[in-house]
Amino acid sequence: MSNAPGHSARQERWYRTIWRWHFYAGLFTVPFILWLSLTGGLYLFRPQIEALLDQPYTELVRETEALPPARLAAAAVSAVPGSVLHRYILPQQSGDARQIVVGTGASETRVYIHPKTAAVLKTIGEEDRLMRIVFRLHGELMAGRWGSMLVELAASWAILMILTGLFLWWPRTERKNGKNGRGGRLAGVFYPRLGGGRRRVWRDLHAVTGLWVSLFALILIFSGLPWAKNWGDYLREVRALTGTAAAQQDWSAGSAADAHARAALDENVRLHMAGHEGHGGVQESANAPAASLPALNRVVLSAKALSMPGPVELSPPTSFAGIWTVRGISANRPQRATAEIDGRTGAVIGREGFEDRHWIDRVVGYGIAAHEGALFGIANQLLALAVLLGLVTLSLSSLVLWWRRRPAGRLGAPPPQGALGRSWPLAAAIVLLALIVPLFGISLALVILAEKVWLARVPRFAAYLGLRG
Repeated sequence: MSNAPGHSARQERWYRTIWRWHFYAGLFTVPFILWLSLTGGLYLFRPQIEALLDQPYTELVRETEALPPARLAAAAVSAVPGSVLHRYILPQQSGDARQIVVGTGASETRVYIHPKTAAVLKTIGEEDRLMRIVFRLHGELMAGRWGSMLVELAASWAILMILTGLFLWWPRTERKNGKNGRGGRLAGVFYPRLGGGRRRVWRDLHAVTGLWVSLFALILIFSGLPWAKNWGDYLREVRALTGTAAAQQDWSAGSAADAHARAALDENVRLHMAGHEGHGGVQESANAPAASLPALNRVVLSAKALSMPGPVELSPPTSFAGIWTVRGISANRPQRATAEIDGRTGAVIGREGFEDRHWIDRVVGYGIAAHEGALFGIANQLLALAVLLGLVTLSLSSLVLWWRRRPAGRLGAPPPQGALGRSWPLAAAIVLLALIVPLFGISLALVILAEKVWLARVPRFAAYLGLRG
């Protein structure tokens, strides 16, 4: 590629480097963007999908016909031999089937109980529920830590793709006439030009879509990073060192950590039950006969009085103090709250609202709620869906553009369009990203090292990638 008028060899090498990184990022991330957009688009509408799946189990009886919660919990535990109560979920409507989660170790089962007859209507493993499968497909590719690592790498390289894409798109000034590199017009910058042939249409579709979705896409990507196993661990370590760690994290730390938490809950509930038996006290455990479960009835009444936005889960005591935990797990996380209730008296002995949490937890909570489409209702869902469709358009158009204009035997970076000007903001943003997301920093260092040490020394690769001017 020869130097364009007014461009130094150094500028052109820098331009080719940016374009090459843009290509690397696109080549790696396009399959992930398509997959994450599909699974993320489904997960955005989790409330509607789960409501549709649970519709046969709603409005079964009148409120006055419902049996006491203790009777219903006992029926759920009996449906899964060897299990204990993990969570009792307050119904959205008083006549709905009671959804009660029981567990054996790390394995949990959701049992749907008829509120009037205590008959078992449905049982399903918690991790076998449709939206839980979609959640794991989206965040871990059903591959645990390694899948989470791939998703984190794809997310961070997608950020690089967006940053370099914006740099390449940015309207520049031609030295020869002082005009905008695209004729000083808004066409092709803020909206696509529909004339001038298919190549121009594809080019404008790619560039204009990239402009409009970039900011929202960056928010979407960054708000999903706390779920990533490696970056999540990194965040927790930083918070531990700075004394800002939360007592209990309000978002998933990965399937392995979630399984460990379920197993710990199961073990502690069983220890609490054994402690009651060893002390000769009244058994108030979830696998005891219904007559010995008065605590749950009291706790349900107190939990309802708290008027937390649903769903609301009640977890049994894990210590001899007999304290039940109440958690509001609304998808709109700023509405979430937790409380502790004394099972012996039904008294609320502590409550924490979203506003009481550390500012880091609040920021992450807002981000996750927006990421899941729950922060401002259906408008949030539709906006996030539009961003996902924009990312799909961006990815597919990039493949079409590259395939159409690629020269034989070369990567095919286009010549610089106008003066490159200062690029230090881009370099600073990439360095900052490498520091914020260490996994990306390591991968970027490996790519640069591979270029310098190996690829540049192999003439075929060096010529294809444009490593030699």
